[in-house]
Amino acid sequence: MVAVLRWFISTLKSQYCSRAETLGGEKKPLNPFLGELFVGKWTDESPSKKFGETLLVSEQVSHHPPITAYAIQNKTNKTTLQGYNGVRASMSATALNVRQYGHALLEYENLNEKYLITLPPLHIEGILMAAPFVELEQKSYIQSSTGYVAVIEYSGKGYFSGKSNSFKARIYKNIREAEDKTKALYTVSGQWSGVSSISRGNTVASDAQVFFDAKRSQPQHLTVKPIEEQSSLESRRAWQKVAEAIRANDYNLIHEEKTKIENEQRELRKKEAADDTPWKQKFFEEIDYTSLTEEDDETGYVKLANMANLRISLEILS
Repeated sequence: MVAVLRWFISTLKSQYCSRAETLGGEKKPLNPFLGELFVGKWTDESPSKKFGETLLVSEQVSHHPPITAYAIQNKTNKTTLQGYNGVRASMSATALNVRQYGHALLEYENLNEKYLITLPPLHIEGILMAAPFVELEQKSYIQSSTGYVAVIEYSGKGYFSGKSNSFKARIYKNIREAEDKTKALYTVSGQWSGVSSISRGNTVASDAQVFFDAKRSQPQHLTVKPIEEQSSLESRRAWQKVAEAIRANDYNLIHEEKTKIENEQRELRKKEAADDTPWKQKFFEEIDYTSLTEEDDETGYVKLANMANLRISLEILS
């Protein structure tokens, strides 16, 4: 559980900070089209090659509302991560509030362990200053099939430490123990975009060990096929001309090429409706977990959600 929590915290900076750091603030993204794919892999370049290849496939499985499903698998070490992410946004006076819904399931087949990972809400601040940035908020959970559970609390400046991107995570023996913070087995505190520390018990001691240092961690970039070898549905090929227009700062061409893609998608939806052949996911299927028991659910989601006392809803998983 400690290792899974460290891995999860290590993913947050690249998801929620990288654009703001490199571009001077969050930018409006391209709106993925239904059926859009992104496929790639990470290759172990070390002499031992003991980690082999880790493959990624992601697919836009819904356009309204936007939902992305994904699966990451390392066959060498029999490790699989799969899940989906959807968002609903609303505006307040000074921020854009985003509720992330969905979850991830991490499976270590060699250990016979599974982990359910939920997603925290977030809001985008700095819009009025023309330098928007992301802050995570409220809580997310990591529930292990062994019973252990991690409860992660997020805050911005002034709540835990007076620093942005702050969090405090506690690991408990089970969800019942989480009702009493004094029963925490480990406590992790710090910045998910910076340095965090870990101690045994329910507080972080002055001599706590470094848990993760996001500023010193080097990202491992995935590789994709050359654009000419990609499917027409893959992101870099589908948006190639739009990307070239963006790099050239040609706003008329950006609008022209983007409109072509949007019109093509509208025509596809019209044709599907006329032919009564609704679009189908390529790599993923929709599962209604509300109708499944723990015994019927092959993914393990229902059991893990029950262990964490989390509401079971309609989910999309591979």
